[in-house]
Amino acid sequence: MSDTRVRSEPSIAVPTAVAPTGVAAWMRDLGMGIRFATGGGREGWIRTILTALGVGLGVALLLGAASVPNMLQNRDDRSFARTPHSSFDGKPLKATDSTVVIRDTGTTFRGKSPTGLFLRADGKSPELPPGLDKIPAAGEMVVSPALRDLLDDPANKLLKERFGDYRVTGTIGKAGLLSPVELFYYAGSDKITATGNNYRVQSFGQDNSLPLDPFLMALVVLICVVLLTPVAIFIGTAVRFGGERRDRRLAALRLVGADARAVRRIAAGEALFGALVGLAAGAVFFLLLRELVGVVDMTNVSAYPSDMVPSLGLVALVAVAVPVSAVLVTLLSLRSVAIEPLGVFRGTKQRKRRLWWRLALPVLGIGTLLYSGRIDRSMGNEAVNVTAIAVGSALSLIGLSALLPWLVEAVVGRLRGGPVPWQLAVRRLQLTTGTASRAVSGITVAVAGAVALQMMFASMHDDFNEMTGQDTTRAQLTVRSGAASGPLAQRMIDDFTATKGVTKVIGTVQAFVTRPDGKKVRDMTPTTEVTIGTCATLRELANLNSCKDGDVFVSHTGSKEQNGWVDQTARPGKPVNIGPDPDFNKNAKQVLWTLPKDTPTVQARTNPSGRKIDGIFATPSAIDIKKLDDASTTSWVKTDPKVADAEEYVRNTAIRIDPFIGVDTLKSVDRDKQYASIARGLQIGATATMALIAASMLVSMIEQLRERKRLLAVLTAFGTRRSSMAWSLLWQTALPVALGLGLAIVGGLGLGVVMTRMIDKGVTDWWSFLPLTGAGAAMVAIVTLLSLPPLRRMMRPDGLRTE
Repeated sequence: MSDTRVRSEPSIAVPTAVAPTGVAAWMRDLGMGIRFATGGGREGWIRTILTALGVGLGVALLLGAASVPNMLQNRDDRSFARTPHSSFDGKPLKATDSTVVIRDTGTTFRGKSPTGLFLRADGKSPELPPGLDKIPAAGEMVVSPALRDLLDDPANKLLKERFGDYRVTGTIGKAGLLSPVELFYYAGSDKITATGNNYRVQSFGQDNSLPLDPFLMALVVLICVVLLTPVAIFIGTAVRFGGERRDRRLAALRLVGADARAVRRIAAGEALFGALVGLAAGAVFFLLLRELVGVVDMTNVSAYPSDMVPSLGLVALVAVAVPVSAVLVTLLSLRSVAIEPLGVFRGTKQRKRRLWWRLALPVLGIGTLLYSGRIDRSMGNEAVNVTAIAVGSALSLIGLSALLPWLVEAVVGRLRGGPVPWQLAVRRLQLTTGTASRAVSGITVAVAGAVALQMMFASMHDDFNEMTGQDTTRAQLTVRSGAASGPLAQRMIDDFTATKGVTKVIGTVQAFVTRPDGKKVRDMTPTTEVTIGTCATLRELANLNSCKDGDVFVSHTGSKEQNGWVDQTARPGKPVNIGPDPDFNKNAKQVLWTLPKDTPTVQARTNPSGRKIDGIFATPSAIDIKKLDDASTTSWVKTDPKVADAEEYVRNTAIRIDPFIGVDTLKSVDRDKQYASIARGLQIGATATMALIAASMLVSMIEQLRERKRLLAVLTAFGTRRSSMAWSLLWQTALPVALGLGLAIVGGLGLGVVMTRMIDKGVTDWWSFLPLTGAGAAMVAIVTLLSLPPLRRMMRPDGLRTE
């Protein structure tokens, strides 16, 4: 009998796919996010491009900042290499085949300052400065390419005339120039000898740089923090562009089975790809922008593009920090968003932002600065705690950025009612306070830092800016020649008076005279100055009741002690030695000249250079100028401001009188060069940072409009006026900016007070924030105007279309 029961087949185990975990899961989901960014259609690419553009601009600025140390070092190296090497033992060098006689020279032309050296070789194999293949012969000149172009321009005929005695025979090589736009030259001369202002050298290459003042070093550290912190914030904002659309796509992934962790990693992958593309774009932007360094001379700061090379360590830091920051920022931003299969939940009551840790950041920053103590200027740069200043100021500024979202939420959450544009703007801000805060956090940090910097600049202004006392209403130029003679002084007066645009000339011959009887006062031979000029000239230098040719005067200033010193030498009826000073030349023969017995005493006037001249005043026929020892000729020249290039005509006249003559412009304020250089650097950096912030606000605004395209189209379809939409856009931008500026003013003033205390100064300018608030308001207006065309396009009816 057969068994008809159905026998069960042995079960075969079907392998099931094992979901990757750990690093493998991260790699899978990051890769999927990158594929969404590249293959997500038009929307995906637009978001990627916006992110890459924002990150790229920030990276370009970071790479530029990282290149500044190398740029300055390369410039300094070339500057040191061409600096004549002087002897420090005070002994003059003997002429050899390799020595060169040198004289520094320079001129000014329409605000530009060509500088150079006169050269004369002592032998057949002289040392050459970098950039030259031979010493130019007498009457020849080798110039920088920029100066050659300036001389070749027909519009610069006056400058061409100034160098009319020299023939350009070549151009200086890159090794001998600071930048492609530098105006520099070497001129050959057979008239200079190693005396006076001329000197002999046997080599080139000397470091004449001065260490940076401790106050300025603290200022530089703060500048770096103020300029770079907004850039870092901007990069963090850029990686969050298009967040709402991205979250809706992630909700669709939840619907097909992805868990919450996976969608967060996928979002991080999208941000990572945008950051990587931004890195590449930033490198391209940097390479393009650094070419401008070689052609644009912004406030006398320029270099060769090849000098702008960031250090490898900083490049590696940027290359790692930007993608990592993009991933971390994305993951942190998704903590408050519930991405579910049926949608993205943002409308629920948001958890209130916590205040304590936001306040802790600026408090910790201020505490760090206070703990570092005051800077002792006498100790040099060792007194500057660079780390404490950098960390403390960075924490203070970042803390302000962290406080802004809480402040915006606290203020707009209490706003009710108002016109339609106001209500639209307020409601949008209430729903997305984080987006609004991120858009203006950069300007908040920048303005706060700028307020602190302005307070520091104002407090140390008097340390690095000296009032010269020069009277630019009486004269604009001083002309000084080391040669002295009555005919030369008269020629200077006559030639300058005949020069186009000149309205007045004051000309003098000056020398030092000594008491001849051997009497010493405090181990010194009594000495005073003799000034020779016409009566018209002497009336500009002293209060004279009467004057005629042949008269002599003794000039006193307001100092009783100084007047007594003058009277030790200038004794009416007694002789003075107008020959060499016996203290410096014991074997020299005295040359005596006697003051008239009836020589009156007069009170000195301040000359156009801001100085009162005391001593002996004499008219030309009263003294033989040829007998004076080591005299000089000085003229003050007043020009007509209505005559274009009047100062250039004066300089050309001076060159015709004496090729080695010095012409200087009178100025009321003398600014320290290091201080001025830092101020110029701040202007450049602030311009770049503010441009980046404006771009950030504009891109953020356009990105928000894109995400609200359907809503805008619906509002228009329901009859909302376009003007109401435009005004709502203005309020939506202006309200966070106003709150941000208010926070920036308070935070900036606080940081400024602490920093001025650190340099042991008092606050001298409490109102430095006023121009900055105006700049913020202007930025709001500009961003709003630029966003109006996209707004009009997005209000069209085709925005109602959906898929």
